[in-house]
Amino acid sequence: MNLKDASTGETYIVRDVQTNDEEMSSFLFTLGCYSGEPITVISHLGGGCVVSIKDGRYNFDNSLAQAILI
Repeated sequence: MNLKDASTGETYIVRDVQTNDEEMSSFLFTLGCYSGEPITVISHLGGGCVVSIKDGRYNFDNSLAQAILI
């Protein structure tokens, strides 16, 4: 399952980030979004979702949310 399909208010563990875009992968890593880390879905918006990683909140668009497997 990916973040786009996740339930609001639930905390998940990131299993993998599936992307061939090295820049996107590095960006997610700097946010703390990598395998084994908890991620909480705050809300779903029309174009993506708001998530909480460590001490920050981030808005991910649908393409980014689909790349994060939980």
